[in-house]
Amino acid sequence: MAVQNRYDFVLLFDVADGNPNGDPDAGNLPRLDAETGHGITTDVCLKRKIRNYVLITNAGKEGYEIFVKEKAILNQAIAGAYTALGIDLEKEPSDAKDGKKRNSKGEAQGGEVEKGRAQMCRTFFDIRTFGAVMSTGANAGQVRGPVQLTFGRSVDPIVALEHSITRMAVATEAEAEKQGGDNRTMGRKHTVPYGLYRAHGFVSAHLAEQTGFSDEDLKLFWGALVSMFEHDRSAARGEMTTRGLYVFKHEGKLGNAPAHKLFDRIEVRKKNDGRPPRSFGDYEVKVDDAGLPAGVTLTKVVG
Repeated sequence: MAVQNRYDFVLLFDVADGNPNGDPDAGNLPRLDAETGHGITTDVCLKRKIRNYVLITNAGKEGYEIFVKEKAILNQAIAGAYTALGIDLEKEPSDAKDGKKRNSKGEAQGGEVEKGRAQMCRTFFDIRTFGAVMSTGANAGQVRGPVQLTFGRSVDPIVALEHSITRMAVATEAEAEKQGGDNRTMGRKHTVPYGLYRAHGFVSAHLAEQTGFSDEDLKLFWGALVSMFEHDRSAARGEMTTRGLYVFKHEGKLGNAPAHKLFDRIEVRKKNDGRPPRSFGDYEVKVDDAGLPAGVTLTKVVG
């Protein structure tokens, strides 16, 4: 059964001596708001970590494959959905309602597209969750996912540091000869000394019905938000940790209160000690769970 309730949530995560989300168009510098200096992480960055967590924890489990993954060929996955359904896109449509002739060999049309879209939702967790554009290749249309995430934004401005690093090796013999056998390569590394980031998210029960996003899927999603950084370690990212996950559950599908008013109940403040923040202990999180709107409950999954 698809999720029957609306959810809104606040996610807090931090980075210490690492680059949480480099910008490839800016020399991989940490992303930031040029006007305020606040750090930014994209929704795509967070979704990548969620997908990776699901791949690790549900490898080989039916219905929990990942559509957008490293080295994936998306059109092959879409064509595979029609193969699983027994629909030959090289032949004329088997149902006259879908047309007497195939307009384009290898491409679904009419009611076939709906069948292909449903098969993709059943097969891939990230399509059920985030949606996908599948109108290329064999064509399985588009899906709008029930789970949406905002960009993460640091609570305070961040400082992006640049470090010179040395590799005691070169890639080619020509480089070695040029250096006279010194064989050193200089490079750069960018880090944020510390940053506490906040992102918001939403789960739509109505869109969950369209993709089949279930309570089991939702449980896995919460688990991914809590543990995704534990399985995404790298020298570039330093230490990243989920510090808070606050979930507002609505009694009905439409919701019982505006999301922004619920988010205002989670207040994050830097302790006024005059020092720049360098750890989560330099912040305090205040949760106003008194007098919640009727039909809304708050669960502190982490925090």
